Amino acid sequence: MSQHPSLKIGGGIKKKRNVLKRYERVDALAAAGRWKQGEKVLGLPKTKVAE
Repeated sequence: MSQHPSLKIGGGIKKKRNVLKRYERVDALAAAGRWKQGEKVLGLPKTKVAE
């Protein structure tokens, strides 16, 4: 059985992600001044994905 071309190394699927990782959300909120060092990282507000 052969492998689909999009799954081979170097030809991976490159799609725009619509969900940020927690550390990316914290970075975006900190840059906007909506999160400060020492605050909880659970229950963060939603953020838009930077393009």
